[in-house]
Amino acid sequence: MYRIALYIFSTLLACAVNAHSPDDKKSIERAMLDYIESQHQVKPNLMRRGLDKKLAKRTFWKAKDGSEFIMETDYETMIWIAENYNKDDDKFPPSPKIDIDILDIDNRAASVKLSVDEWIDYAHLYKNDKNEWKIINVLWQYHDTKRHVSKK
Repeated sequence: MYRIALYIFSTLLACAVNAHSPDDKKSIERAMLDYIESQHQVKPNLMRRGLDKKLAKRTFWKAKDGSEFIMETDYETMIWIAENYNKDDDKFPPSPKIDIDILDIDNRAASVKLSVDEWIDYAHLYKNDKNEWKIINVLWQYHDTKRHVSKK
């Protein structure tokens, strides 16, 4: 009986420690939507709202000579992308695919997979002291990894 009570208590304690508010899921989804919709709609303020200033976004890439390296993108570059990438409204289909899969939430940390038309992003988010979920890390790739090559 003691073991059963101890098991139930430890299970309840683990659930309480990993608990998150019902609004956390919505806030995480909102941060991910800010990230992608800022690119679709040319709205850098959405990007600013969704990202932490210490963002590290990475992917594997091949140089023109065929050597592979890790390409990194920072917060400022992502703001520039939100301001410029889709200015002519020709980078995305009329109804872009957006699939947000929250893989895990544990207190103030979350892992998310974002699938869009041509690529996927695996993102890590954290909840800051203002109770805002921010994207801090992104690992991305095109679905067609042959596109991970410098053209110049």
